[in-house]
Parts: sequence; C-alpha cells; structure tokens
Amino acid sequence: MLTATVLAKENRSRSRLNALYEVEFGVYSQWGEDGIIDWLIERLPDIPHTFIEFGVEDYQESNTRLLLKMRNWSGFLIDGSQKNIDEIKKQGIYWRHELTAKCAFIDRDNINNLIESAGLVGEIGLLSVDIDGNDYWVWQAIEVVSPAIVVCEYNAVLGDIYPITIPYQANFQRTNADPSNLYFGASIQALISLGQSKGYTFVGTTLTGANAFFIRNDCASMVTTALKAVYAFPSKFREARDTKGNLLYLNGSCRREVINSLPFVDPISGKSIDLSKVKEIYSSKWLEGKGAEF
Repeated sequence: MLTATVLAKENRSRSRLNALYEVEFGVYSQWGEDGIIDWLIERLPDIPHTFIEFGVEDYQESNTRLLLKMRNWSGFLIDGSQKNIDEIKKQGIYWRHELTAKCAFIDRDNINNLIESAGLVGEIGLLSVDIDGNDYWVWQAIEVVSPAIVVCEYNAVLGDIYPITIPYQANFQRTNADPSNLYFGASIQALISLGQSKGYTFVGTTLTGANAFFIRNDCASMVTTALKAVYAFPSKFREARDTKGNLLYLNGSCRREVINSLPFVDPISGKSIDLSKVKEIYSSKWLEGKGAEF
C-alpha cells in the first residue's frame, strides 16, 4: 500500500500519456489495473464514489479493492460461490468500508434486479465485468446503472479483427463448456462495438491483454485528450489445459486451434461464426505480440 501510494501520486501528476499501460501497477489487481483505474479516476474528479464488481471470488484479487483502501469508495460485489461471499464477510475490509457482497449466478436476465437490490441506480463511478463467459451479453443487458468507467475482460485468443463472442447460454461455465479454459468471453472488437452502442469510448487495455477500459462519452474527453494513442494488446497467457486439467503451455495462435471447432457468433449481425474457416483473426501487430492502435 505504501508503494502504491507513491506510485499513484507520481501517476496522478502525469497530464499526458503515450498510452494507458504507462500507469499500470498492481496491488490487488491481477495485472496492472489498479494503477490504470486510479489514474482514470484522477482525470474524472466529479464521478460518484461507487463501484460494482462481479466475478470477485474471495476478493483478495480484484479491480476494486484498492478503491476501498485508498479512496474509501462504496461498493457492491457479486460472486457465484457462497463460500467466497462468506469469506469476504469475514474480512476486516467488510466492516471498515461500505461494502455489500451477494451470492448469485449472474445472467443477462437477473443482472439488473441484482444491482437494484443493492440500492444502486443511475450514475455510478465504475463497473468491473469479469465472469469468464457471458461478459458481452451481461454488459449489454445492464440498464439500471450508468458507470463513468467500465472495465471488461476480453478474450485475446479471439483476435482483434472481428467482433466475436460465445453464444449466450444462461448457465455458461467456462471449464464445463470446454476443458481448455480458452472458450469464453468476447473479442476486443466485439466489446468496442458494444461500448459504442452503449455510449462509451474505448481508451485502451492492459499491456498483458486482459482487461479493456471504457469511458462514458459525456466525460471521455477528459481522458482521451490526455492519451497520445489508444492500444489493445494481445495476451501471452499460457493457460490452456488438457482434459485432465494439466497445463499445455500453448503459445500464440496455437491457442486458437484448440477452440476452432466450437460455436461462436458475431453479436452485431447475429450470425454464427465457424472460426476454422476464418483465415486470419489477428492483425499483423498482434501476430508480432505488439499492441494494435485503435
């Protein structure tokens, strides 16, 4: 926390960045999301100090825990495991801050009621979406709140050229759907298009190719004017597994071959996609392991 305080102070003084990843640092986030979120909030001083995050497990690793400890925001957490929710409620952070944790398996039909049940409607500061599955469909369905910042996980294995996502299945669970753990979520192009339809501007991703960041259009200029460029990065995660759960350590486009035969859809046209028949889903920059500029 002491190091994070120093880094945050240094980052906040930076009025212009080459790209968003330059302010990354991680305290509780898996990658560099903590630093990016803190810098974005500093650019948006008048947004509500409230957040929603789902897919938090026991909340030891998350995109919003630093908001509680460094900025004393209020938040609502959702996870599908009652064991995880019970663990969160045992933590000192639960009574030290205005935090609500609820057990629920999220789908696009219940998400608005779940949010309303926590007393959250209208504008909020930040929404973090990471459910390893129906991320596109759930963000699309959210109507009861209007976050200033949206953080959404994308599946970089699906490339950066086409809008691609898994077909909606209310009971989707990543490992059950395919043991490889590579079959989930949506491509970065799918999320950018969705963000545009909901009134959001894409401002970049983590360097590791995990999470994408969006700013609501009415306040986006306070961020975009401070960015020289907007990049989306490929991932180099080697998380593919065999049917026994053993890591395969697959690199690059080899990961795509594992899920080529599985069903995908273009969420904009609604048409099914046979990934095995699409010649190239990665831009030249992504094939080189570099960020593609948007």
